[in-house]
Amino acid sequence: MFHMFKKKEITYGIIGLGRFGYALATELTASGAEILVLDKNEEKIREMRDFTENAYVVRNLEKNTLLETGIQNCDVAIVCIGEQIDTSILTTLNLVGIGIPKVVSKATSAEHGEILAKLGAEVVYPERDMAVRLAHRLETSKMLDYVQLSQKLNISKLTIPDGIIGKTVLDVDLRGRFGLNIIAIENGGGLVESVKPDYVFEAGDILYVAGGSEGIRRLTEWVEND
Repeated sequence: MFHMFKKKEITYGIIGLGRFGYALATELTASGAEILVLDKNEEKIREMRDFTENAYVVRNLEKNTLLETGIQNCDVAIVCIGEQIDTSILTTLNLVGIGIPKVVSKATSAEHGEILAKLGAEVVYPERDMAVRLAHRLETSKMLDYVQLSQKLNISKLTIPDGIIGKTVLDVDLRGRFGLNIIAIENGGGLVESVKPDYVFEAGDILYVAGGSEGIRRLTEWVEND
């Protein structure tokens, strides 16, 4: 018997406790978010009850079952079922149908993602995105990390080339050269979050830049060749 889940603040419903779903659930609870979790595996649900009281074993993901859990009160629902494509599609359809404001669904292929998007879900490709992130990290020894937020917005963390030490942000002009914005600079454990045009680059500076993937690609080539 389910207890109707009622939201207090922004709440997340997670369906499926595979590696992706479990990691997502634990990260969200660590950040203080309120979550509701559904899975057919009793052992996984018992383990998840260390993180939230709203963890339920469900034998099916039909609309009536979903409504009994109270997931319709969540602000965001994330479908973490990838391997069972038919179940993923049906669950996404049901979640959109019961009126959850934002439904995010994991896809395992472009075709799978296309169907989910047509149903009204925001589609994520965890395996592909991790591969993109790793590839960018391997491409250049100067790049420390890379996060693709969308096709047009990416964030890169990289060490500065020796050639710009002693120059100002205005002199280097990353926005004019590459269409990138410096969002922060880290040095010696400190973080400058509001970077002014007259900031002078120092040895050991680590840049956090945001912009398009093409701009970041050209920046990394420039950094490596400097």
